Formats: sequence, C-alpha cells, structure tokens
Amino acid sequence: MPDAMTHRCRVLRTQDALNRRVFLSSTAGAIGSTALASLLVPPTATQAASPGLHLPAKAKRIIYLFQSGGPSQMDLFDPKPEMDKRRGEDLPASIRQGQRLTTMTSGQTSFPVAPSIFRFAQHGQSGMWFSDLMPHMARHADRWCMIRSMVTEQINHDPAITFFQTGHQLAGRPSIGSWLSYGLGSDNTDLPAYIVLTSFGSGRTDDQPLYDRLWGAGFLPTEHQGVRFRNSGDPVLYLADPPGITRDQRRATLDRIAALNAARRGLMGDPEISARTAQYEMAFRMQTSVPEITDFSDEPQHVIDAYGPDVGRPGSYAFNCLLARRLSERGVRFVQLFHMGWDHHGGLPAAIKGQCHDTDQASAALLADLDQRGLLDETLVVWGGEFGRTIYSQGTLTDTNYGRDHHPRCFTMLMAGAGVRGGLTWGATDDYCYNVVTPNQKVHVHDLNATILHLLGIDHLRLTFPYQGRDFRLTDVHGELVTGILS
Repeated sequence: MPDAMTHRCRVLRTQDALNRRVFLSSTAGAIGSTALASLLVPPTATQAASPGLHLPAKAKRIIYLFQSGGPSQMDLFDPKPEMDKRRGEDLPASIRQGQRLTTMTSGQTSFPVAPSIFRFAQHGQSGMWFSDLMPHMARHADRWCMIRSMVTEQINHDPAITFFQTGHQLAGRPSIGSWLSYGLGSDNTDLPAYIVLTSFGSGRTDDQPLYDRLWGAGFLPTEHQGVRFRNSGDPVLYLADPPGITRDQRRATLDRIAALNAARRGLMGDPEISARTAQYEMAFRMQTSVPEITDFSDEPQHVIDAYGPDVGRPGSYAFNCLLARRLSERGVRFVQLFHMGWDHHGGLPAAIKGQCHDTDQASAALLADLDQRGLLDETLVVWGGEFGRTIYSQGTLTDTNYGRDHHPRCFTMLMAGAGVRGGLTWGATDDYCYNVVTPNQKVHVHDLNATILHLLGIDHLRLTFPYQGRDFRLTDVHGELVTGILS
C-alpha cells in the first residue's frame, strides 16, 4: 500500500507540474499564442499574426548576414588616416583605459599601432566611406545605414555571438529568429519561419565553430527553433521517402502518429507534444517545397551572374545569398546567414581579402535583387559580426602584415531596406578606432535587437515568455530604440 500511495503521489505531482506548464503556455501572450495556433492548423499561411502586432510594421522579413569572427572595422568601414603617422607607436594607456585583453595579447609587452594598408574613398551622394576591399557594397552606399558606434561587453567569440543571438552571454535562451517565429509566425506553411544557412570563408578555413544552439528555441516551444540547411547533399535530412515508401503511405503514417500524439496530449497536457506534431507536419511539407526552392534553374542568367562565380557552388556565401532571396520571396520570416572566417589574429591583410571576395559582390547583388523585385522596401538586411578588431597589432607588425585582436568597445554594423535611413553614417569613434566618441549615438547589442523588433512591428518590452517565475524577453531588462536611424 505505501508503494502504491507513493506512486500515486508521484503521478499527481507530475500531472500538476504539467498543468502549470500548460497554463503558462496558454497565457504567454496573444502574439505568440496566435503564431502557435497557426502552426497547428495548416494549410493556410498565418493570417492572424498581423492583428497582434504592437505597432505598424515597416519590415515583413529579415535577412541577417552575420559575419562570424569579427570583421575589422578600420580596414573596411571606419578609416583612421591619422594612424599612418603613429605606425608602430605603442597604443596610449589613455586610449586603452585599462580594457581587459584576451589571452591572445595579454602577454604582449607592447601594443604597436597598425594602420590599415587599404585605401578608402567616399561613395554615393551620402559620401559614405568604404575601403577598396568592398567595391560592390560601396556602390550601394546610399542604401546602407552604417552604424559605427556598436558596443558589446563580450570579448570572446562564443559568448559574443550567443549575446547577439539571444541577448545573454550564456547559452540556453531563445535566439532572435526563434523570438520572431514565436511572435509573428510564418507567411508560408510549407517552409519554417526561421531558416539558417552557413558557409566557410576563404579568409580562415579553421575559424571559430558554430553551434546549433545559436539558432535554438531555448525555453520557447521547439517548433520555433531555426532549421539549418546543410551545405552538401539534401539541404534537410530525410527529405526523400525511404525506399519502398510512397508519399501516401508517409501521409498515413503521420496521421496515425498525430492521433497517438493527440491522445497523449489529452492525457498529459504537455504542449511540447503539439510542438512535435507541428514539426512532423512541417517536415512533410518541406519534402516538396525545399527541392524546388534550392533549384536555381528558373533564375535568369543575369541574376545568377550578378551574385558572382561562387553562386553555383552549394554552401558558398553567394549561393546562400541567392537562396536567402528565394526563401524571403516565399514568405520565410527570418533568414540568417553565418559566414565564418573573420577571426584575423594574424595575417589579416591576405585573409580579409579572401573574406571580402566571398561576401562583397554577393551582398551587393542581394540588395540589388531585392530592390529590382520590389522586396527591399519590406525586407530588412543586416550585415555585421559579434565585435570589432583592435588598432594595435597582435604579434609582429610589418609594412605589409599585421593581426588584430578582439575589440568590443566599438565596431560597425550595416543595415539596409525597410524602415532604415539609407546613406546615413551613425556614430563616430576616436582617432584610434578604439572608443565611441558620440555617447548619444552609442548602440548596444540590446538596442540593435530592440530596433530590429520595432521595425517588424513588435515592442521589445511586450514580446515576453513566462519561464521559471518571470517574464523573459530578447532584450532582457535593457534595450533602447535607435530612433535616429529610422526612416
């Protein structure tokens, strides 16, 4: 009898915990509830998400071109000609201000100033500065909004990328794409709301790794996690039915599994069971949608040519840029490209040339392609990495070679498209490109994320999810709109 009573108490405690989970999920907020409901009732695209917007949306979708590793802002976007006079001089302590260093340079006895060896010029009517490494992106100077005053607290790659993605340096919270999937749902029931594409750069082929948790759903329902397309073979695993299994048989199997899951949901009350069912259904629909969308044979030759010679190589940055446009065109809410190879601690001049060759033409072609199709005015394009690089050289400085360490105090991000002011350069840095000198224009990671949500019609203070006794949000307890960059 005591054993039976103990078992009954355990069952009741389990049921009670699940009931609390169901309650919290059901009260998570109208925006998220609407999106979840839409996923469980195919086949029409989400219709009810728009009425739940907090404010008028200027952007319908995002293409986020994340440059993993930390591009060097003073070699690409933020010229510092005064540094030519100070080549080899030690970085003044008054500029460094006791900043903590990474283990890569903490043992250096000197920090010699390494001016960029690349030439800069102004472009467009706005006169925006670009180095000669970015000639294609420079032609779109009047479309870009250049933020030179980005800051972060994170000085190492993993916490810095995690911070950009989730608003927290420790893993476990939902990524920005997952928050948008939860808040807005999808405009295409045959494709996920959040898709991730990755590519290896030619600048540094052994660059910092990427982890699946960077596009994970965290404590949100799991159907909001990003779906990563692979670089070789089938873009998504198990797209093809097993040998001897017809599509009708697969459909019947899914129906039976859904019935079992529904019965289990009724018994246990666990919302993750419904999330699992939604994922099974999405996978089934992707069997048709994904092969079609990754086949570029219907693209005009001039479009193919615009993205550059690498566009024909699956998994390249150029291929992924064109794929991002095709996905966005079909209603995918958030497409995120991760391009590795920007971590240039040594041999920067040669390595960064490779990275720019990977990204410059394709990034510019993406803007032009979106514009020609009438999509740029409703698509937000974001370009940038997790932090910047130091003006001082890591390792030996020569006339033709230098390296740069991580730098969180100032770096550059670019935005274009829906809702942002093209041709605007926002914020400024000191002569050493080491500190932001326009404090009223400083843009923290939380500020950037708050602004991205705003452009999609979401108040970052109101997009919340209850978890472990409090309401969480992407921007944690921080974040201010960068109103000066909004059109």
